[in-house]
This record gives sequence, C-alpha cells and structure tokens, in this order.
Amino acid sequence: MNNAKQIRRDLISRVAKLLEDRTLVEKIDRLPLEMRPRNQKAIRCCCHKERAVLKYRTMALLGFNTTDETDELMPLSEYAKQAEKRTKEQYTPVQLTVVDEACSSCVRNNYIVSNLCRACVARPCMYACKKDAITVTDKAFIDHDKCVNCGMCKEACPFHAIIYQPIPCEESCPVGAIKRNENGIEYIDDSKCIYCGKCMVACPFGAIMEKSFLVEIINSIKEGKKVVAMVAPALAGQFQVDMGRMITAIKELGFYDVIEVARGANETTRDEAKEFLERMEDGEPFMTTSCCPAWVNLVNKHMPEMKPFVSDTPSPMVYTARYVKANMPDAVTVFVAPCVGKRSEVYRTPEVDYVVSFEEIGSWFMAKNIDVMKCEPTELDSSINSDGRRFAYTNGVMQSVKNYVEHPEAIKDIVISGLDKATIRTLKGYVKSCPGNFVEVMSCAGGCVNGCDVIANPRVATRQVDNFAKSMEEEKKD
Repeated sequence: MNNAKQIRRDLISRVAKLLEDRTLVEKIDRLPLEMRPRNQKAIRCCCHKERAVLKYRTMALLGFNTTDETDELMPLSEYAKQAEKRTKEQYTPVQLTVVDEACSSCVRNNYIVSNLCRACVARPCMYACKKDAITVTDKAFIDHDKCVNCGMCKEACPFHAIIYQPIPCEESCPVGAIKRNENGIEYIDDSKCIYCGKCMVACPFGAIMEKSFLVEIINSIKEGKKVVAMVAPALAGQFQVDMGRMITAIKELGFYDVIEVARGANETTRDEAKEFLERMEDGEPFMTTSCCPAWVNLVNKHMPEMKPFVSDTPSPMVYTARYVKANMPDAVTVFVAPCVGKRSEVYRTPEVDYVVSFEEIGSWFMAKNIDVMKCEPTELDSSINSDGRRFAYTNGVMQSVKNYVEHPEAIKDIVISGLDKATIRTLKGYVKSCPGNFVEVMSCAGGCVNGCDVIANPRVATRQVDNFAKSMEEEKKD
C-alpha cells in the first residue's frame, strides 16, 4: 500500500457509496471538495490542483477517458448522468487513461549530472559522447537537445557523477506503449498497449487510471437483475479469510450468485491438454498457453509471428461465463479480476458483460461496511478440481495440464513469469528455436496473485491460494 493507492481506494469507496445510496448525480460534484478541503495540507501545490486531479480520476471510475472531456467546465454530475444512460456498446475499449493534471512531476531527461562531478582534466564523459552533447566548465553539462540517452557518458565517468533517472511508467512498459507528448504529458498508445497494467503500478503520482464498470454493475444490481460474480482463483489469497467467507461477502454486495472461475479453469486444462497433444502429433514444435490476456494482446499487437503457436483454448473466465449463460440466459456476468488485462478481454468475449477488480471489490466492501471476517462461510463447490484453483500463480497452468495428461514426461515445459523487454526478446526467439514444447506465459511475475489490481502481498497470497487448494483436496478425500 502507498499513498497514491490509498487515495484511489478511498475514491472508489466513495463512488460506490454514492451508487449504493442512489445519490451519484446529486452528490458527486462535491466529492473532490470533500476529499481535499481547503484547510487540509495539500500534497501537491494547492488544494485546487488536487481537486482537479480527483475530478479526472473520478471520470475514469465513471467509465470515461480523460480525452473524452470536450468542455472543462462540464461537472462530474453530467458525466454521471451519461454513465447511467450508457449501454455496453457505447463503452470504448480503451481501458487506461492518463490524468494530465497529475502527470507533471517526472524529469524530462534521463541522464543528469550530479554535484559529484569534479570537472576532471581527462573529460572522459565528453570523449565518450558521440553526439557532442557534453561540455565541461566548472562542471559537466548535458545538452538534452543533442543527447540521445545512450548512457555512454554515465559508463565513462570515474566519479559516478552522471546518474540515470528513469521515468517510472515508461521504464515499466515492456512494449514502449507510453511516451511523453509535446506538452511533456505521458500518452498511452492503445495500438501498442497490451494492458499489463505495469505503468499504472509504477506511476508514483497516481496519474494512470483504469476505467471502471462500477456504475453499470451496481445499477444492474439495484435494478434487480440477476448479476452473477465469477471470481478469479487469485481472489482466495486476497483478504486473509477462507474462500467460503469471501463468497458470502460478495453475495452481501447484492450479487445473485457467486461462481468460482476455477470451474472454468478445469475446462481450460482439459481442452488445453487435448490441444497440446494434437499439436504435437501434427509435428508442431511447441504451444503456449492462452489464459493471460496481456500475453494474448502482446502477440496480437507485437508478435504476429508467434500467433500460430498460441493455444486456441479459451480462458477460464470464458468457460465460466458460458456455464453461467447456459444455466441463466438472462444473467449479467461480472468477472472479479486481479488485473486490467481482463477488462480488455471482455471486448472479445460476448459472454462476459463486465469486470470488477479486486481493488474495487475491497473498496466496495468498505462502502457497504461489510466485514469479511464476520461473514458466515458459504459451502464451496466440491466438484471443482483444485488444479483449477492453482491457475492463480506461476506454474499453476503447467502443473494442471501435466496432472491431466497420461504421460506428463512428454511435456518439456518452459515457464515465463513476468513480461518485460528481456523475456519478450526471449519469446520472439522461440519462433525459430524453442528449447521446450509447452510454454506457460504470465504477464505478472508470480502470476495473477501479483496482478496490477491485487491488494495482498503476492507471496502471502500464493501461499494462501495453495493452502486453500490443498484443504479442498483433503475434504474430497474425507
């Protein structure tokens, strides 16, 4: 937890409370003023800027991009009215938005000369620079109009006086989808973005927000629709309580039913194992998993040469949504997700109506004063194979498939835990020569337990998910 996350969760909780009380339109304009009163010490330059930042962050929670603003004087209440009338078809698929007002404090240049510079006679930094961007008088100076950020001067300096100062969001993006525009504000190129959420986590100013479906979800519940929550396996590690109490707490939010997506994960395991064996019989060199949406987005947008090797098997979310729709055709399906990637998957999955994040669920509990610890546990579905519950962490998918096939030794596994520039280069190399025949790819290091919208320590969450899976296996034996 950090202060930027704390502010975001407070904001989500307040918006959820207004939706629950059906006072969103009437009271939302006062929300930035209530969160940043005039007499409270400002974190930024003044309360007025902080209120502006809160306005744009609230727009994201209402399902808008900051670029949707056509009139700066339009109040939040007008956006709230539009959000309440909006249909799913009118909801744009761009899921991440940069709050301009909040994105203003990062350095514009990566290499900076510190006070450690001794203006030495050798001038190694000058001679290392191939662009003549460095001059030295009483201290080295970098002309950033000439500098190409190669870093040769930093390597050459014997005093370590030249430092590399990264821009956190740009540094974290594995595909170069976020860059500064001509005004020095970061811009996300949707044609490149894979929705891994790494930039949102990295930004220390809380300037990157994901759009929310909260308005649609809560209003659907208020309208009496059969809204079904489909909970990702990683949820079992988030709130330090058993899954039975977690499901009860979600039902208390107003959901008609709560289904474990581990059910769908079992189907993914079955079909992915079958597909793997068929591909190997056909002489294909290898196959990769397909359940991580950021990985699928990466292939579709940046690695078309890898597309033939990605499994065609749908994700656990898709199988679970199909199960819900088959049994309740009029149900509104809501996936409870650990990451923004799943929001992007909705747009190629007609069976899933909306997504709500772990972070939003936690803030929603606060809005409704639900104490998860005090909830009575719901009886869990004993028919679910716990291999599906282990999809939440790295190697979980691989182990599930190995446990399913008759000859697991035939699987020469490779596990990619976290997408970054280095692992992407490695994956591109597999097209020509792959050292294994089955590759599990997870965008987040450690798996879904470390998604951009989780609220628990990933190591603790992994342990808790594994303990949950083991306890359910023991119950089956008894």
